[in-house]
Amino acid sequence: MTTESDPSYPAHWEADVVLRDGGTARIRPITTEDAGRLVSFYEQVSDESKYYRFFAPYPRLSDRDVHRFTHHDHVDRVGLAATIGGEFIATVRFDRIGPDGRPASAPADEAEVAFLVQDAHQGRGVASALLEHIGAVARERGIRRFAAEVLPANSKMIKVFTDVGYQQKRSFEDGAVRLTLDLEPTAESLAVQRAREQRAEARSVQRLLAPGSVAVIGASRSGGGVGAAALRNLRDTGFQGHLYAVNEAASADLLDGVRAYRTVADIGAPVDLAVVAVPADRVPDAVRACGEHGVQGLVVLSAGYGESGPAGLQRQRELVRQVRSYGMRLIGPNAFGVINTAPDVELNASLAPTPASARGRIGLFTQSGAIGIALLSGLLRRGEGLSSFVSAGNRADVSGNDILQYWYDDDSTDVALMYLETLGNPRKFTRLARRTAAVKPVVVARGGRHTPAGHVVPGTRLPESTVSELLRQAGVIRVDTVTELVDVGLLLAGQPLPAGPRVAILGNSESLGVLTYDACLTRGLRPLPPLDLTTAATPRDFRTALADALASPDCDAVVVTAIPWVGENAPADDLAGALRDAVSEHPGKPVAVVHVELGALAQALSTAAGTVAPRPANAITPTTPVTPTAPVAGVPAPGSAAAQTPPPGTPRQADTPPAADPAARPGTAGEGRIPAYPAAERAVRAVAEAVRYAQWRRSLADAGQVPEYEDIDEAGAATQLAALLAGAGDSAITLDEADAITLLARYGIRVLPTLPAPDADAAVRAARTLGYPVALKTTAPHLRHRADLGGVRLALTTEAELRRAYDELTQALGKPAELLPVVQAMVPRGVDTVVRSVIDPAAGAVLSFGLAGVPSELLGDTAHHLVPATDRDAAALIRSIRAAPLLFGWRGSDPVDTPALEELLLRLSRLVHDHPEVIGVSLEPVVVATEGLSVLSATVRVARPPVRTDLGPRTLPSY
Repeated sequence: MTTESDPSYPAHWEADVVLRDGGTARIRPITTEDAGRLVSFYEQVSDESKYYRFFAPYPRLSDRDVHRFTHHDHVDRVGLAATIGGEFIATVRFDRIGPDGRPASAPADEAEVAFLVQDAHQGRGVASALLEHIGAVARERGIRRFAAEVLPANSKMIKVFTDVGYQQKRSFEDGAVRLTLDLEPTAESLAVQRAREQRAEARSVQRLLAPGSVAVIGASRSGGGVGAAALRNLRDTGFQGHLYAVNEAASADLLDGVRAYRTVADIGAPVDLAVVAVPADRVPDAVRACGEHGVQGLVVLSAGYGESGPAGLQRQRELVRQVRSYGMRLIGPNAFGVINTAPDVELNASLAPTPASARGRIGLFTQSGAIGIALLSGLLRRGEGLSSFVSAGNRADVSGNDILQYWYDDDSTDVALMYLETLGNPRKFTRLARRTAAVKPVVVARGGRHTPAGHVVPGTRLPESTVSELLRQAGVIRVDTVTELVDVGLLLAGQPLPAGPRVAILGNSESLGVLTYDACLTRGLRPLPPLDLTTAATPRDFRTALADALASPDCDAVVVTAIPWVGENAPADDLAGALRDAVSEHPGKPVAVVHVELGALAQALSTAAGTVAPRPANAITPTTPVTPTAPVAGVPAPGSAAAQTPPPGTPRQADTPPAADPAARPGTAGEGRIPAYPAAERAVRAVAEAVRYAQWRRSLADAGQVPEYEDIDEAGAATQLAALLAGAGDSAITLDEADAITLLARYGIRVLPTLPAPDADAAVRAARTLGYPVALKTTAPHLRHRADLGGVRLALTTEAELRRAYDELTQALGKPAELLPVVQAMVPRGVDTVVRSVIDPAAGAVLSFGLAGVPSELLGDTAHHLVPATDRDAAALIRSIRAAPLLFGWRGSDPVDTPALEELLLRLSRLVHDHPEVIGVSLEPVVVATEGLSVLSATVRVARPPVRTDLGPRTLPSY
């Protein structure tokens, strides 16, 4: 029997979870010290709920009951409790049973499970969260099935079991419904889990961004400091809810025109959100007061936490634990604040005053307050407003992942802009970003390469280039600077998506048109010859030329260039109006304007002619001819042309990205708003990102599939890996050649065998066994894959040639014992490639491909993709490297067998996806010939599988 201090206490079962209504609870094992909590909890449960639990009136727990429900061995008998403020709100337990239904021990793999939820907390999703966690515990303890008996009238609990997504059986016995659940996760159970996660986390953010009442704790009487600034901004913006000021020294009823109280408890009314702006050492008291008053969430502006060093980081951990113990969520600490411009909310709980024109369709998330100020001012200066803004500071609790969950189905947000210093959990971020990007653009700028102080979630070990590529595969628009973040966001918020890469260029400067043309080529676009309207062009000339370009079927986007007129100036408003008129006559294609020393034009274009309202159409429609993005020179595009998208209204689940809705627009800025840029390169960059994103959206219509291969021996591979790791402990091991070849062969990956050649005679015998011609090569680590050092001799056709090569090798490079020479049969000539897979602790399994030697090692020409890969992914992977033309008949050479290469990639993807114990595979070289391929060498590393937080039960990051 255990307590929390007992070494056998399973502390890793503890977790914080977000409930259906957005509040939080802590799930932990029940211990012997919980007797009093259990009795108190049971006393607050209604008689009806007790009857449903025990099938009979059961008014109170006996001492024997309390002992049984608090004493567990955490193997055959397990109990978990959901707690808020340290008190139980729900419990669940399982008891292992045998085939006869009586208590049993392992290897029995079935258990009876039962729940009890306090009536006041029913309907919050507590039982569903507990079922996920108790199911994970059961699988860890070797239990494969749950059995439960439920009274027919207990429809809520029956629904908990039937909705979980597990395979199940249902019967009616002795007046009760008997349910048997197979605990093996299924695609349906994972979809259910992620849908619940999305709803809960989105709701938790909504409670922070749309409160009915706000209290500012720490608003000074002098009007100085961050608390007073936040209070003024809330008041001046016109917050639609109840606003309170809290200052322990308050001596009047009003503080800066707002009702003032000495403590939160004195308010005497519900408080949904508290903005905390007191010194760090006083924050715990403020949190305690908020928790006891029932506050739902906190924005902590106070500094002195993780950003200040180890002591501050410990203070930050304690803050998160304290906040969650009361069921609250936290933005910050060291936050800049939050803004919600919805007309029924008008919340500005930040340190940035926002004008009335701040309302728009862009959502903005930053980790840095300084960057948040720059982005806010940049967007507002260029005429674009926000739907919501979150500057999370140290993001100790609420992170970018939570905000993505909220934006996913927020009708007020059409474009998501994010400035991130770390990704935290790239695996989850990529999943959420992919789902969100399927319905609205997600633009990300990363501000650092390392985890900054205060951010206790570990970052990825992947190179920055790999992370960027994986984000792009998820549909994320990756930019490098804050300026680019604003540039791209403006275009996406105010313009339709382009149907292809063809760009028309027109303007009154030939030179500026040429610069724009060159920028388009650099970005992979297909510009049409620039149309020079000459410096004498009038606004009417611009309107006519732009209307013609937009009406033409030969272009997908238009860039307008403008320089000041010589002599008499045409008013900027006239030119802006002419451009808007042309766009309104021919909607459906994006337009960007490049201006030189025409600030008035940029200002006029940024002024919307209408109100903020969704636009009705998108350039991507089933009837619009789609021009695919230009492929890499010499590389054919994989598969057929982009498939059309399904009709609007297709049902979607929270964990599955929907296909692009043809009627949806990425942006819904005011009618007539056209983005303007002071440089051609900036405008073209924005257009190019929109083109790439639109093409990704179209590709969702046919995302491909993960093939099934009948010759894969998944069970045999699992058995082999279990045997190999039986005595390995927690260390990773590199398989010897025989084991590696056997494991890979179970997935249809044939590695050409080698025979050792410790002396010349052994080499000759090996050659006779394999058959001439053969290759002689060293396998010493310092010479492996280094043909340039002379460690390989190829196409040896006779015994004499083999002996001569052996002598030359040993004389030049060292003794046989140092070189470890081997003999291998020759294979058809082809292109040498490298195929690898590695497990990153944060991003998961990553598949990599490149050409062997200089292209990948010196130039870094390697492509990556998350596992599992589909057939379309594999085809795109081999075509995405710069040296890909060498595979497709470059300069008259014979094209190699790329279908065989794609199959190899898919088989390796299946292996590492099916068996997380395989933490690294390197196939080098893989010689791809005109027919077939040959894997000449393989290295396989295995270890006990790492914990997959994205596949387990829902949890918040732990502290």
